Amino acid sequence: MLYLKTLIIVVQLLSALGVIGLVLLQHGKGADMGAAFGSGASGSLFGATGSANFLSRTTAVLAALFFATTLALTYLGAYHVKPSAGVLGAAATAPVTASAPAAGSGPVATSPAAPASPASVPATGVPK
Repeated sequence: MLYLKTLIIVVQLLSALGVIGLVLLQHGKGADMGAAFGSGASGSLFGATGSANFLSRTTAVLAALFFATTLALTYLGAYHVKPSAGVLGAAATAPVTASAPAAGSGPVATSPAAPASPASVPATGVPK
């Protein structure tokens, strides 16, 4: 399970960095970072509008991948294995009893009474 979480975190980190980089490269209304790298040039590999479509589609794919990895990490982080409760729906716990020693083997120590629950004991340090 640890390897799966590590793999998902690595994919999430790479997709986050990819989204950041692609958003900075896209050409906006003004002279953005994309204009500095020539993303609006007509002689580019994808053409005048091809690079804009390619960058926006790639950004959308990476954003969807980031979203999916975030949901997967949330699910894996919140998942806790619950012990089986059995047929009755509650875990049956048998009381533990100590075996009594033989009658003539010596003094028998009695166990002290069970302490009261914290809810039934009055608070001593609370001002009235």
